[in-house]
Amino acid sequence: MSFLKLILFNYLCFFLTLITTFNLFITEASNNNNNHSNELDYLKCDCLNNKTISPIIPTTIYRSNLQTLLTSLSSHAATAGFYNATAGGGHPNETIYGMYMCRGDVSNQTCQECVETAKQEIGSRCGNNSKEGIIWYHQCFLRYSNRSFFSTLDEWPRLEYIVHNNGSNPGNEGSYGWLLASTLNEAIEEAKSKMKKFATKHASLNGSKNVYTLVQCTPDLWREDCSKCLNDLMKDIPMCCLGTDGGMVVSPSCNLMFGLRQFYSNVTIPTTWNSLPNSRLGKYQTKLSGEPSGRRRLKIIIASTVPIVAFLMLYFFGYHFRRINALRRYKAILKENFGNESKGGFGEVYKGILSDGREIAVKRLSITSEQGIAEFKNEVLLIAKLQHRNLVALLGFCLQEGEKILIYEFVPNKSLDYFLFGSELHRLLSWCERFKIIGGIARAILYLHEYSRLKIIHRDIKPSNILLDANMNPKISDFGMARMVAIDQDQGRTRRIVGTYGYMSPEYAMLGKYSEKSDIFSFGVMILEIVSGKKNSSSYDSYYNDGLLSHAWKQWRDGTPFEILDPNLHESCSQMEVIRCIQVGLLCVQENPNDRPQMAEVVSYLSNLCIELPFPREPAFFVHGRMNPNMVAVEVDLGHLSNSSTQHSLNEMSISISVPR
Repeated sequence: MSFLKLILFNYLCFFLTLITTFNLFITEASNNNNNHSNELDYLKCDCLNNKTISPIIPTTIYRSNLQTLLTSLSSHAATAGFYNATAGGGHPNETIYGMYMCRGDVSNQTCQECVETAKQEIGSRCGNNSKEGIIWYHQCFLRYSNRSFFSTLDEWPRLEYIVHNNGSNPGNEGSYGWLLASTLNEAIEEAKSKMKKFATKHASLNGSKNVYTLVQCTPDLWREDCSKCLNDLMKDIPMCCLGTDGGMVVSPSCNLMFGLRQFYSNVTIPTTWNSLPNSRLGKYQTKLSGEPSGRRRLKIIIASTVPIVAFLMLYFFGYHFRRINALRRYKAILKENFGNESKGGFGEVYKGILSDGREIAVKRLSITSEQGIAEFKNEVLLIAKLQHRNLVALLGFCLQEGEKILIYEFVPNKSLDYFLFGSELHRLLSWCERFKIIGGIARAILYLHEYSRLKIIHRDIKPSNILLDANMNPKISDFGMARMVAIDQDQGRTRRIVGTYGYMSPEYAMLGKYSEKSDIFSFGVMILEIVSGKKNSSSYDSYYNDGLLSHAWKQWRDGTPFEILDPNLHESCSQMEVIRCIQVGLLCVQENPNDRPQMAEVVSYLSNLCIELPFPREPAFFVHGRMNPNMVAVEVDLGHLSNSSTQHSLNEMSISISVPR
């Protein structure tokens, strides 16, 4: 009975919170209508070479139609954040098409002022005889044309705008670039599914800085066209922007903005948008009829919202009451059979024993898990067809009653990151064990790429996904993000970037391109972590903000590779094996995928110490240094150092090992 009272109390709190939020919403909307807008920021006006109108159309008719169109657009800016209309129509060539769109977070008043200003400016800049014209401000854009562009993807003309440094340098451009790409991808995924085609996202760059992003498409685009438009803009972000406060890339159909300072409002202003079919925000003709008054609109909102809220409360109360009772019975059964071992990245992991005495690991994905049903099925289908001593074995699964459960062989020694980073146990991890782990992982990846019935790209190779058995043999786990490709296929491409930053190859993190070389890059990062006992994100130089990859390369270049070795291993390691592993790791993390070795070559390098290895080039996103505190030099030509490098011999070695300085 006390449990029922708790549920009722929670729903009462929810209802009161909803009412309070609704009141705040109405108050905020009213206040924003009275607030004075920010100063408008002009960007660019393009009259498309000032093409003149067709001679068969009288100039006076065209000018009249254009003025009618611009007036119609500006008259709706006070109530609609997006609007399109046409003017003319007596002759097919007389029709003029127009559109404006305000940024999704600006107030109604700012939108109205921006569109009115744009109307005046485009008229004076392009004159009355241009076939097409477009003008951009930070807060809105307006365009017109003698051709229909409604629901059409137009990516040109395009404008790239850079916000110059003002003391907010991002620091590590590699980390900044990866985080920016990830945050923009999340915003694009959200925006393309919304009616307004607008989204903002931010993420923490480090303890004191954030990355802020904003993306928006015209709402009449298909979601696929919106996604393509924004992804194409993201590819056009100039590399110079990664050393600045931020920037933007805009086109007629979409725009994106990013920066180290928050440039958008936290609360999206509730503006009226044209009512379009849910299946497609497609071609339509706008209506110029009058709209209901503000008081009437408020009554309509309240009358339609309250019954819906009441129905949802009753529905969720009944559903969650049954669900909670079922979960309580389910957990009681689990605790009788399994010990609650730990919590993984996607949910709880239990240890159990089958009737035949075999120990098992039961991975129960939480309801809020990032791994959805698609990833769950993907993991089951892939790993069930794989058999290798260095891959974790799947024994069974369950996908019923909303539960997602995987049953694996039990691996007693947890994951590799627990030994490397999570405790003092890294002192107990000898060099022989580390070298065996590196070799085992390499053979497993080679099996996935070359020798299994399916060619598989794992896409999430990292220490936390490497489990260790009783004999410290490594086993790759977690195939939820893996992708199967054709045997003769070199690479694939995805719009959804998944994985762990720091282990992602640059071509995958920035462009969504994945291949065997993506896994090889991740493996190279992990080799350097195993050798050093440090995470790839560890900082080695407060001024240059070096990570592990840059630090390892500098030590290799300077002929002091042992500087990155875990201090606990200096007395017991094989120097030849250490040098070999560092060199292989640096070969694997080279920026150009074509420079990275194939996995078969990596296995050969590690198993045959007599094979001569090529010299590695600089790793991806290697930062050389700064000309001054406000400017960052990013190396683009990764090959020039090898032309001037000299060879040095380490006297401690029993054979000659070449190390560039």
